[in-house]
Amino acid sequence: MSFRILGVDPGLTRCGLGVVDSGRGRGLRLVDVGVACTSPEEPASERLRRIADEIEAWIARLEPDAVAVEQVFAQHNVRTVTGTAQVAGLAMVAASRAQVPVALHTPSEVKAAVTGNGRAEKAQVQQMVRRLLALPEVPRPADAADALALAITHAWRAHAVGAVHESSSRQTAAQQAWAAAEARARTAGRGRGRAVGR
Repeated sequence: MSFRILGVDPGLTRCGLGVVDSGRGRGLRLVDVGVACTSPEEPASERLRRIADEIEAWIARLEPDAVAVEQVFAQHNVRTVTGTAQVAGLAMVAASRAQVPVALHTPSEVKAAVTGNGRAEKAQVQQMVRRLLALPEVPRPADAADALALAITHAWRAHAVGAVHESSSRQTAAQQAWAAAEARARTAGRGRGRAVGR
């Protein structure tokens, strides 16, 4: 039985969308990938409506079992982070309306899940996405690959962390690294008290 995840890499100019099927244990299969684009010349309300329509269309067409969205953190560019947060909210609302569970994953969680290194460079993540999905080349633009990385992260969280009956000996090295990174994050969080997003 497969588990289908829609990954959403939120952005107002380019919103990455990627869907993977995750089989029992460690199987991954690309279903679809793309980018919803809008122009900075358009009114913000129109851009948000168009992206919302696109996300809703992907959910309706591909019927994911879960939607994984990148958790937005404050950056120096306030305009960029505002648009990104707005689009992340659209994805969460679209999933909620379709009664599909939503999960948020931080960039470091995604890096740890896909490469085993929470500080990996974007290029490393993209190359691992290509390898894990047996693709001839890295999906372009980068937002598309990032969306697939989010979907993979959630698939492996469900199987490697949430599935308590899954023996670690049956997990791939990347899945084991993801579970270890999760355990380290929980331990560090307890040591500092309440975790603070970066």
